[in-house]
Amino acid sequence: MTERTPSPATRRGRRSPRPLALLLACAIPVALGAQGKPRERDLNLPIGGTPGPLDAITDVKGVEVGHTTLISGSGKLVVGKGPVRTGVTVVHPRGKANHDPVFAAWFTLNGNGEMTGTTWVQESGYLEGPVAITNTHSVGGVRDAIIKWEVNQQNVLQPWWLPVVAETYDGGLNDINGFHVKEEHVLAALDNATGGLPKEGVVGGGTGMTCHGFKGGIGTSSRVLPASQGGYTVGVLVQCNYGARKDLRIAGVPVGEEIPDLASCYAVSGNVPIDDAGVRRRCTDVPDREESRPEQGSIIVVVATDAPLLPHQLKRIATRVSLGIGRQGGFGGNGSGDIFIAFSTANPGTWSSERATTVSMLTNDRISPLFVATAQATEAAITNALLAAETTTGANDLRVYAMPVDRMLAAMRKYGRLK
Repeated sequence: MTERTPSPATRRGRRSPRPLALLLACAIPVALGAQGKPRERDLNLPIGGTPGPLDAITDVKGVEVGHTTLISGSGKLVVGKGPVRTGVTVVHPRGKANHDPVFAAWFTLNGNGEMTGTTWVQESGYLEGPVAITNTHSVGGVRDAIIKWEVNQQNVLQPWWLPVVAETYDGGLNDINGFHVKEEHVLAALDNATGGLPKEGVVGGGTGMTCHGFKGGIGTSSRVLPASQGGYTVGVLVQCNYGARKDLRIAGVPVGEEIPDLASCYAVSGNVPIDDAGVRRRCTDVPDREESRPEQGSIIVVVATDAPLLPHQLKRIATRVSLGIGRQGGFGGNGSGDIFIAFSTANPGTWSSERATTVSMLTNDRISPLFVATAQATEAAITNALLAAETTTGANDLRVYAMPVDRMLAAMRKYGRLK
């Protein structure tokens, strides 16, 4: 069900102060991510906090993640045919085989986007199924497919379903009006979801996304509190498709300012489309006038924790995602859909027909470390998305470059932020 083509074209015009292999050789042994690329923890980036064993949302026990990635075609955009650079990503809070709802809450930093099912999350305080993320014009189809999947699970919840499906816009690289995400793709992501380290970067719903002017997509991370603060885990998964290059920060370093070239461009030499600034762009034309454009795009963030939090407390957790995005250089621009959902896997079995049930709750005076962990894990997850992504050429030969890791590390050293 997953379509793939060979890797996108390689980068051009990139200079490296030092080879990445030499930089990594000087560090501790690197445990590479699923794409064979280093992650924020491997590079010892000083984002803060203690990552979990996987540095992923799946460090929260029970959480499973699944992707279906659709990559096919090249060249001129033909609506309905491609090129296709899209997909769907799903998160099961307790795993696909466990349909016990979790306490949850949602928050929007800027609402130029969509996350279905949130009115019932807010009203009931529960998330009653998976969270799915896809492209903007596939939300309805993904929602319908999840309902079909839920009906076939024959679980004990009510006979109607209000799935949570969120989106970001991939219409630059992808034939978004071709509606290529089909029911079978959603069902595959739901059924094939697993624990372990999820794939990141150009995968699932993040396949066609751009983040801070570089290739973006899916990223994940986690932070574990010390035993003295409860030992709880906070895991984050992002689909990042937002931000301006000039604003990009990693651990406080203005990485975007240090890498002003490698702007998105059209990788052809013939009839090149004119962009919204009236500029004909080729990949030999650098830099693009990106600095003149307002921040736009979107980011969806899913936060999981095993801390015993009630819905009103999870709302507070969801709002702290904004701080992690702000640390990275996001401002929630008018054209951006920045929507977040947080859930807790504690308190199983509370969705019941009994007259009363007993729950556990962390006291408010012990919740602040979870706020810090949420902001840290959000920044780390966005960074992991940027690190994992690969240069991608899509519709109309639009090319979006991956963030060059060696130059990012050089910037970190320049500002004294690497040991």
